[in-house]
Amino acid sequence: MAESLVVGVDLGGTKIYTALARETGELLAEVKIPTEAAGGVEHVLRRIVRSVREVEKQSGSCGKIVGLAVGVPGTLHPFQGIVYQAPNLGWLDVPLKGLLEEALQMPVAVDNDANLAALGEYVFGAGQRVDDLVYVTVSTGIGSGLILGGKLYTGASFGAGEIGHMTLDREGPLCNCGNRGCLEALASGTAMARLAVELVDQGRGEGILRLAGGKDKITAESVSRAAKAGDEEALMILAAAGRWLGIGLANVINLLNPALLVLGGGAMQAGKPLWEAMEDEIEKRTLRAARRQVQVAPAALGQRSGLMGAVALAIRSHGSFAACQAKAK
Repeated sequence: MAESLVVGVDLGGTKIYTALARETGELLAEVKIPTEAAGGVEHVLRRIVRSVREVEKQSGSCGKIVGLAVGVPGTLHPFQGIVYQAPNLGWLDVPLKGLLEEALQMPVAVDNDANLAALGEYVFGAGQRVDDLVYVTVSTGIGSGLILGGKLYTGASFGAGEIGHMTLDREGPLCNCGNRGCLEALASGTAMARLAVELVDQGRGEGILRLAGGKDKITAESVSRAAKAGDEEALMILAAAGRWLGIGLANVINLLNPALLVLGGGAMQAGKPLWEAMEDEIEKRTLRAARRQVQVAPAALGQRSGLMGAVALAIRSHGSFAACQAKAK
């Protein structure tokens, strides 16, 4: 009898990260390819199908794929599999589940990428021994996934966890959502880059500009590299972002009283100045009982949090999730 296998897909604005796995969560093959979102929905669908075929070929396994799950950076209906809006992909009302099931001839499950990152850390990563955790990703934007009472919490309209759009400064910078002063507009990788560009426009930020190789090439990574080289203005930007992030996270800890706060995303690699400023604000602003209980930790799965969450969802959708979760715990 052929072994049952699943596929997890972490669909991002710039890359598609796909893995073939056993129902225990053991990865057999993985591949990353560019998303090429500018090509449109049908082009991205073909790219996803290609990535699935590549991991099948790469693994050389004679097993049978019994299900696939996709994490999508946007708002969606997880049961209908309709992506309402995915700004980084340029998608509106895309029936992703149906389109992929038709193309691949297998069951497909769909969920938000931050939700799946939380699920991945819960089943396979830092959250294996807790039942209440918040996963926060800080990168181009800021999002989160919530595991409460051992269950993924999605809210009444499947939109829970939009921590990035918590308003912290009513007169703050404009956010992509149209509001002002959102956490995302103050502490994301995009916000760090924006602050650096503003410094350059003021005739400052020479160290950041030099490392970036031009104003239009400034990113959060440029700021991070300049900070590691001792640039004072870069250090100031990281500390400012860290303080705003700490304020936002303190609010979340006070509201939800989680046992674990897991931090992932590329911007969290910015280094010590950001982490120290963040932890200082959390310490100052969190209620004592909640602070005593919560552990703040980096994502144990690193860049695989969302991918492993997609694998976990595919396993759960096929009906073997309880066994997989019990094994992981």
